[in-house]
Amino acid sequence: MFARASGVLLAVSSLPSPYGIGSFGKTAKDWIDFLEQAGQKCWQLLPLGVTSWGDSPYMSFSAFAINPYYIDLDALCEQGLLEKQEIAALDWGRSPDAADYALLYRNREIVLSRAFSRARHALETNADFMDFCEKNSSWLKDFCLFMALKKLHGGVSWLEWEREVRLRDAAALERHERDIAEAMQYNAFLQFLAFTQWKDIKSYANSKNISIIGDMPIYVAIDSADVWANGDLFQLDEDRVPVRVAGCPPDAFAPKGQLWGNPLYNWEKAAETGFAWWISRIKENGALYDVVRIDHFRGFESYYSIPYGAPDASNGEWMPGPGLAFVNAINGAVINDAAINRASSGAAIIAEDLGYRTPEVSALLAASGYPGMKVLQFAFDSRENSGYMPYTYPRNCVVYTGTHDNTTTLDWFTSARTEDVEIAKDYLGVDNPVDGVWGFIRAALSSVADLAVIPMQDYLCLGAEARMNTPSILGGNWRWRMPPDALYRDGSGDAAALAKKIRRLAEVNGRL
Repeated sequence: MFARASGVLLAVSSLPSPYGIGSFGKTAKDWIDFLEQAGQKCWQLLPLGVTSWGDSPYMSFSAFAINPYYIDLDALCEQGLLEKQEIAALDWGRSPDAADYALLYRNREIVLSRAFSRARHALETNADFMDFCEKNSSWLKDFCLFMALKKLHGGVSWLEWEREVRLRDAAALERHERDIAEAMQYNAFLQFLAFTQWKDIKSYANSKNISIIGDMPIYVAIDSADVWANGDLFQLDEDRVPVRVAGCPPDAFAPKGQLWGNPLYNWEKAAETGFAWWISRIKENGALYDVVRIDHFRGFESYYSIPYGAPDASNGEWMPGPGLAFVNAINGAVINDAAINRASSGAAIIAEDLGYRTPEVSALLAASGYPGMKVLQFAFDSRENSGYMPYTYPRNCVVYTGTHDNTTTLDWFTSARTEDVEIAKDYLGVDNPVDGVWGFIRAALSSVADLAVIPMQDYLCLGAEARMNTPSILGGNWRWRMPPDALYRDGSGDAAALAKKIRRLAEVNGRL
């Protein structure tokens, strides 16, 4: 996929911004300029979806829509849809290091609604808006109807709506569509803005020879337009209530397993359609990004199934996934599709193959041709052979120091098992945490892996305060933001100093 390159992992939400969260604005382009100076070939994101309860980008109201939080408000001022003072009058949070999602939920709606009220009269004659709605009709109308109905019902899950709407009775939906037409158009307008602005950011990155790696969760949220509008594709009963849900089995780290709660797919039904919904989803992601990272790839070989309503994951069971038939369908329909703008020849897909790995999962990954993932924080396990030591890597893989689910590498050196840290120190030839961070980075870059991706928190040598997510912990996640002065904290007063250091590491490891 990449001919020996390197990149940086940083969520859009983590970009600096005066409006509470990173956006598709000037700071995104400034960040791309930094990546170019640093000799990087890709920018890896977290999912861009509309976040729901818990603020997780992996739990979205839609598998297709973009989060309106990322709409650049300054651009709306330039378009005459907002006034600077209208934005400045609202509270966007006191900490530049963390997103305050409660404030975002309340105040973004205020300014975006105001922008819509000023744009609405011209939307029906706006050729770009009409073209966007037509091109995205396969998912946009259902999403806009879902979001408008959700607001009408006070934000509660669609599982709590009246039966005729929950089951999508045609007459009931038609009646509601007339009553909430403006709310539906509002949501279409937000998606138009978000997609238009993101297209500009992606084009800017590509003009700098930087590819965008997007992230596609395998599962969707129960409370989503996808499940409500495509119930037959999920394991639901006749009342559209989930029968089985997703998670992970018990292990040494989670004695009762992990109960994610996402509805499981009805793979038999999906196969009857030729995996049409999946193909559409991956094509849409392929248009948004240059490369798509598919989360929890092992779930396509077999998946852990837990009864809906169970208190934990201890009584689940493994069930067969769609396997090679699914991979072949995706490859046949997508890999050769012009909608995916590849950085080089080969599959524009990365398979997240971490976790419980079996020979069957390894065989499916090999048959797919997709590069898998290696994480250095998993390499130095004193209890067993981890399989993540750099000398074991194939070329066709992507190596990370850590992911969004890991703590930062600096914190790993102070919080991991003492025995594990000692192995890492001996392997890397370091004796303190800061040197250990750079040792991890050099080990990733010097490995044979075709692509090395480093979280920005590690290049900044940040500690536990910069952790993005702690799995199975509710609250406090997904908040970290790169402070406006982060790139200048080496005392030089010039972001070019850090960029030069990163570029030099890429150069000496053959990744320019």
